[in-house]
Amino acid sequence: METKPFVSIIINNYNYDRFLAEAINSALNQTYRQTEVIVVDDGSTDNSRVTIAKYGDRIMPILQPNGKQASAFNNGFAHSKGDLIIFLDSDDYLLPQAVAEIVAVWQPNLAKTHYRLNVVNGAGESLGYSCPQGSSPLSSGKVWQTLIEKGGYVSTPTSGNALNRQVLSKLFPIPDEYKLTADDYLSFQVPFYGEVAAIEEPLGVYRVHDSNQWALATVTGDRFKRFVRHDLENFALLSNKAAEFGYKIPPDLEQRAIGRLWSRIISLRLNGQTHPVKSDRSTILIYQGIRSLWKYSDFNVPKRLVYSIWFIWVGWMPLSLAQPAIAWLYAPHQRPKLIDWTVTKFRQLVN
Repeated sequence: METKPFVSIIINNYNYDRFLAEAINSALNQTYRQTEVIVVDDGSTDNSRVTIAKYGDRIMPILQPNGKQASAFNNGFAHSKGDLIIFLDSDDYLLPQAVAEIVAVWQPNLAKTHYRLNVVNGAGESLGYSCPQGSSPLSSGKVWQTLIEKGGYVSTPTSGNALNRQVLSKLFPIPDEYKLTADDYLSFQVPFYGEVAAIEEPLGVYRVHDSNQWALATVTGDRFKRFVRHDLENFALLSNKAAEFGYKIPPDLEQRAIGRLWSRIISLRLNGQTHPVKSDRSTILIYQGIRSLWKYSDFNVPKRLVYSIWFIWVGWMPLSLAQPAIAWLYAPHQRPKLIDWTVTKFRQLVN
């Protein structure tokens, strides 16, 4: 009889006391019982450690000085015993059946299973969409092939992944240079070590709020500048991993990932003086974006048309008109009703 996997849920926390109990409770209340819950507090200065203490021996607390995300991941993983590892951000939470659903599809040869996350605001109110946005299915199978062909794949944030311990043992400890981006350090490398399974049903909740490092509660130039720097780091990581496995990547790979081009043109328009890629020009990014949409994306024709217009609009229109289009794409909860109405009518016409 096949032994069911043991699952470690590692909650990394820094000053999220207002959300932490919900994350811990969601991990403890899983219908699948072969689990352990580890809470790594990364030097919080709020009441997080008081909250952690209330759980006693129901969880394994790890209290460390502030060392950022990679340090918390490393410490949690070093203390874990699970065959499967879920790194749960403390401002997110899992649905009760999440681990059971993951285990139901799990196979030892999988590098990871990822699953959708419903999106809520800081008050826990639904924002009406799931993460990742859109109707494209999550990537599955030999995802490494998609990575070296398109420079990215359809995936979920940290809390939407269950990772194979044997694979993680090849990648840990995470180097300090990725101390703020440990999640992408894993996301861009794990698929090279096995196939990926996808669950389209939301199994957790992703929270968008003003304190979140990456989620967009508001659209700002500084945020997108950080996105661009982050993307450049990820591309270098991907290039190095492909070379390690002996795979050749296309010379234009960086121009194939539509998400990178979205971030680049927004960063350039919102804050051109400090945009990280000094050679970027709106006209060039419009061309690259439309080329990526029609040559490499999996979007249907109506979406390709909409996003092509989006690139032209954001690249050439006055900033006061470009900003609503930026918000429409990256912050759906802030979408102006007129733009939503216009897009809906356009889709009806082209379908």
